[in-house]
Amino acid sequence: MPSCPLLPLLPRRRPPPSPLLLLLLSRSLHSSPPELDLSHPTLVVWGSNTGVGKTIVSAGLAASVLSPSSPNTATFLYLKPVQTGFPRDSDSRFVYRKVSDLFRHRLGGFSAQLLASNHALKASVPAAREVLGARTERPGEEGEEASTGLCCYEETRVGTGESTTGDFKLVCKTLYGWKEAISPHLAVEREGMAVEDSSLREVLGRLLNSSMGGGGDRRKENVWRVIETAGGVASPGPSGSIQCDLYRPFRLPAVLVGDGHLGGISTTLSAYESLTLRGYDVIAIILADHGLSNEIPLLSNLRHRVPVLVLPPVPEDPLNDLVDWFCESSKAFSSLQDLVQSTHSKRIQRLHDMPRKAGNILWWPFTQHKLVPEEIVTVIDSRCGENFAVHKVRNDREMIVRQFDACASWWTQGPDFALQIELARDMGYSAARYGHVMFPENVYEPALHCAELLLEGVGKGWASRTYYSDNGSTAIEIALKMAFRKFLLDNEMLMDSGNGISSERCIELRVLALNGSYHGDTLGAMEAQAPSSYTGFLQQPWYSGRGLFLDPPTIFIHKEIWNLSVPESFESDQLKPEDMRFSSSDALFCPSRDSSAIAGIYSAYISNQLLQFSKLSCSTQIGALIIEPVIQAAGGMHMIDPLFQRILVRECRNRRIPVVFDEVFTGFWRLGKESAAELLGCVPDVACFGKLMSGGIIPLAVTLTTEAVFEAFKGDSKLMALLHGHSYSAHAMGCTAAAKSIQWFRDPFTNPNVEFKEKKLKELAP
Repeated sequence: MPSCPLLPLLPRRRPPPSPLLLLLLSRSLHSSPPELDLSHPTLVVWGSNTGVGKTIVSAGLAASVLSPSSPNTATFLYLKPVQTGFPRDSDSRFVYRKVSDLFRHRLGGFSAQLLASNHALKASVPAAREVLGARTERPGEEGEEASTGLCCYEETRVGTGESTTGDFKLVCKTLYGWKEAISPHLAVEREGMAVEDSSLREVLGRLLNSSMGGGGDRRKENVWRVIETAGGVASPGPSGSIQCDLYRPFRLPAVLVGDGHLGGISTTLSAYESLTLRGYDVIAIILADHGLSNEIPLLSNLRHRVPVLVLPPVPEDPLNDLVDWFCESSKAFSSLQDLVQSTHSKRIQRLHDMPRKAGNILWWPFTQHKLVPEEIVTVIDSRCGENFAVHKVRNDREMIVRQFDACASWWTQGPDFALQIELARDMGYSAARYGHVMFPENVYEPALHCAELLLEGVGKGWASRTYYSDNGSTAIEIALKMAFRKFLLDNEMLMDSGNGISSERCIELRVLALNGSYHGDTLGAMEAQAPSSYTGFLQQPWYSGRGLFLDPPTIFIHKEIWNLSVPESFESDQLKPEDMRFSSSDALFCPSRDSSAIAGIYSAYISNQLLQFSKLSCSTQIGALIIEPVIQAAGGMHMIDPLFQRILVRECRNRRIPVVFDEVFTGFWRLGKESAAELLGCVPDVACFGKLMSGGIIPLAVTLTTEAVFEAFKGDSKLMALLHGHSYSAHAMGCTAAAKSIQWFRDPFTNPNVEFKEKKLKELAP
């Protein structure tokens, strides 16, 4: 019998004339593949439950693709990553045998040949012993290795005569097999051979990326690849991870095998929703008819979003070879083949068209479109945790490439894949329960729970009120309104005109801020930052820069030493080398620096700047201090000397100037602490949070304040209230996502990077 060249995972060896061969493997398995070749139709067959006929569907689809009557030859790769009950129950062997039988049955007068093979790559030792002629290197005593690198190989050639177009090929592979017919995670416990998720995905990715065609122009090769899962959609894999999570990094199109039995409508719909919740595209649902017409309510409940194909009843007689049944089902499987091929072609075409269409109809933020040619537009198919799945074309191959989100999606990204799924689930529940709720004078659980968590976390010890908005820039504008009112009240500048407020403007309020700061893109937020490219006449013709902007001292690291860079206006004979260099971050943030000579220099500089400003006009006042604590983000990731900011806060408090912290970027562990205020060693009157707060999945922002700031808006007239708001204030999905994220980040069980006792993130070793 001619041999079949084995895939790269296996050593190249020629099997002897026997139909079965056992070879020992020793190969280490690592992480998931960074690339996936999607040049050809590739899908995953899922089951709404165990025993619903996934393998029959896989065999039927393979037989439809590998039809002798087809004008073009094809290669069909069938992969069964996890098999229990092995080898007596081997789905890959079933597909291998049935498709071979069907090809032989359908030959008729066609001149065609099928080369079919079946491999089992690795099995537990108990399973390997069950294989006919199995031998292991160890005697099988207690303490032997828990698995054997097993290569069960069999092949056959079907057909006569010489094919004018080449051979049809069927390659069936079982990746891991266990003897007992139980859930894979239990089989691992009883038989050993633990398989990590990353290892399984690594092997699967290699096999998918292996060239199955005959060479030449890849675009003309007719190659199909099918992965069949084990059990139901949420059945555990070998590690205990449920399979819809296990295979999610590939995000391959799904064919769901429904259940035609009593109760099958429920299990099928539940399986469908589990897949779509995780971002899978379900191409079709296919199920065997059991006389209940389950397809009718399925189509109705799914609102015809997904085709539902029906197979005739499967004969229950174990002696029935199913050849007649497969022939009777050929139209359904042909329809499934057409659906898969059409969906694949449309997906690839859409991925190719997206850069051109995006350039024609989208307006990207912070982008000069004239400098963005079509070929550099990144087409993102999906994301999984920290990585994007990006479409690329390489050597005529359609690739989905894993790409690390180095921009952290503009500082919103923090969750791993597990939290991504948790957020999708909780947000779906929240949307289904509440939809949208108008917020004024109402309360509902997501908004209340999120506020409680915020005040117990980033606002602990100083904040008592939570004001919701939609993004960081608007949170800043709200904060400025709050701070200005508090300043006016504290400095007795609110004139009584019968309704508690002044009827005319008698002073002009400005902010105290730092050069290099950035607080958002809305008009008011831009007024609170120093002149920059973002505030020039081309961008903001209304900009006037309503502030006093100070030059801050900054910190940089050189040769593992933290160095202080002081602006020229700070130069003083009192500065000493020991004041300018720090051996560690602890020394830099140490409170003892408050009594150092440089603290006095900072204080004198700030006082002098405020004095000079006050001399310009008696009607112009500094009504608020606004700073990004510790790090100026969009301004260039400049680290400000924490001592300077601490002194600045102190000087403003002495002058009854409210303090606003812009923590839209720095909040929620970005700097190792839940709030940058913890690093700075002082608290604000008002603080703004956004971005990572909602887990990087939906816009939401909050402005936290002290009770004293809140009291400044209380009065007998509604005109005294804060007349600001948004239609989607405290929207249910955002508050739900934020509550989940806040708890997830601070819990060491879900976030192994957090040191619970010290309430900080672990530092990476240099």
